[in-house]
Amino acid sequence: MNIIELFQRCRNRLFVLLAILLFIVSLPLVGNGAGKVSKKDRNIDRIKPFSGNPYYWQYKGKPVLLLGGSKDDNLFQIPDLKEHLDLLASVGGNYIRNTMSSRKDKGFEIYPFKKLPNGKYDLNQWNDEYWERFQNLLKWTGEHNIIVQIEVWDRFDYTSKRGSWHEEPWKINPYKPSNNINYTSKESKLGDRYPDHPSKDKQPFFHTIPAMDDNAVVCRYQEAFVDKMLSYSLPCGNVLYCMNNETLTPPIWGQYWMKYIEQKAAELGVDVYVTDMFDVGWNLETEEYFLLSFDNPDIYTFLDISQNTGNKNTFKKHWQNILFVRDRIKKNPRPINNTKNYGSSERLPSSGYYKKVWLRWTTESAVQRYVLNIIGGCASTRFHRPIGGLGLTEPAQKCIKALRKLETLVEMWKLAPGNDLLSDYKKSKVFLSAKPGHKYILFFMEGGSARLDLTGCEGGFRLKSINVLTGQWGETTTITGGKKVKISTPNDSSWFLVITPVR
Repeated sequence: MNIIELFQRCRNRLFVLLAILLFIVSLPLVGNGAGKVSKKDRNIDRIKPFSGNPYYWQYKGKPVLLLGGSKDDNLFQIPDLKEHLDLLASVGGNYIRNTMSSRKDKGFEIYPFKKLPNGKYDLNQWNDEYWERFQNLLKWTGEHNIIVQIEVWDRFDYTSKRGSWHEEPWKINPYKPSNNINYTSKESKLGDRYPDHPSKDKQPFFHTIPAMDDNAVVCRYQEAFVDKMLSYSLPCGNVLYCMNNETLTPPIWGQYWMKYIEQKAAELGVDVYVTDMFDVGWNLETEEYFLLSFDNPDIYTFLDISQNTGNKNTFKKHWQNILFVRDRIKKNPRPINNTKNYGSSERLPSSGYYKKVWLRWTTESAVQRYVLNIIGGCASTRFHRPIGGLGLTEPAQKCIKALRKLETLVEMWKLAPGNDLLSDYKKSKVFLSAKPGHKYILFFMEGGSARLDLTGCEGGFRLKSINVLTGQWGETTTITGGKKVKISTPNDSSWFLVITPVR
């Protein structure tokens, strides 16, 4: 019986309505599902591991190398956000870090919750301006094809330890019981002060999940915050998700939020990629938390090893750590990100640990570590905000331009890092990435020379140079293969020497 016959035979209005309803329900089936959008189609242009080499990312169907630099961590909060993103895009940058942080660092930061006339916050009401700022970030980065790596929780927002901030972060934080109308200290099990460094993991705000303290009073507000964030970010295909900034909380905390975000994404029919950032990294071969992330690709669907750029590591150890990670995950390769690259000559703290560390940090070393991440086979690198990094200052801009020039000659996802083809370079800090017989990149940090083994690779090769510190092209020469060839830099600056066959 067709729809028309059903109408003719039905005298009772109820059956007429039922017939109409059946007709409407049948409409999506017309044309073999025409009008439906498959999950594959919804995800085709989103950021994802590159199908041709999953150590790297692809976006809008094409492989991309993620290079960034920005002047703040919670970038969506800055007043001149659009101009800053325009500048980043103009020099070839396509990658930012965005913590969802609100601590009063520079004075313009605001919280996500509504502040009432009595000075307290209502965690059940939102501050529209906070979310408008976040929405603008997603809009403008999308227009520039800039990838956003979100950090959901920043432990420094929840400490009473004084830093460079205008006020103690926890003192004015809306989640602090005395600052909101939603719960008491007794109900929430949150205290008045947490003076220890966040690395001590004494803040129960990071223990609320069912598998830890099972603190439903606070956790429901945390989930509501994440839900609100995802309502803006999940429809956007240019977003990656990192759970924490430099966490030493047991990994189960971050894993809870990774699973939570993935479930919300699945409900929307989109794919997302998640990870965590641990406050260790001087020796990735022995750090328990990092090894956990390396060996669980179903949980940590990409990696962030930013702490590897800290100055406790020599350049050689920095390089070895990257090669170790690539080898460790070779059965399940995935992108290795560096959302923070440390170092700057800008100024030094007056005393303490950071004075000892930052005395070894220079603008030049920051550029060299940034580049080392890329030559080592990482998928992303970003200059950390000043004063711990170069941000998007002029040296950072020149470095990004140099790497984009490098990309006109080689595609990093077609090469593999390793110095096995080099010899006679003990006096030089040089690192190699290559596809033997086809393309070679030698990165000399401070000038020098090395012998490159071109045995079995007959014919002529073109050698082009790019100054890493200035972003300018150097000279172009030719060399002959078939043997070990001495390769030398024009001077003692930092150089890319790119070798390709003469066609």
